[in-house]
Amino acid sequence: MNVRSIVTSLDLEVAAGTEGLEKEITGGYASDLLSWVIVRAKEGNAWVTVQAHPSTVAVANLLDLSCVIITEGARPDDQTLERASEKGIPVLLSLENTFTVVGKLAKLGIGDN
Repeated sequence: MNVRSIVTSLDLEVAAGTEGLEKEITGGYASDLLSWVIVRAKEGNAWVTVQAHPSTVAVANLLDLSCVIITEGARPDDQTLERASEKGIPVLLSLENTFTVVGKLAKLGIGDN
């Protein structure tokens, strides 16, 4: 499944990184603790978090994650979104909470690989 598919299925807003919408999703990971994500998330994962600051994009880039899904209506500033676009990292926004988004991803068959 690619990023574009989850955008459609979960009715997510694409805030940045449209050029990365064809990236394949290898699994999912949910955490708000950046150091934990660095150690545990895997390349190609869709990362679900409420973190919406520049370090989120830096971690996603470091790990080559397929996308970042920011939940609960949190929204990165313009500079963060610009950096995500430069790096080709889709930043997707949801008004729903992390628990709900992760449940929907699981129903789509996206596991923790």
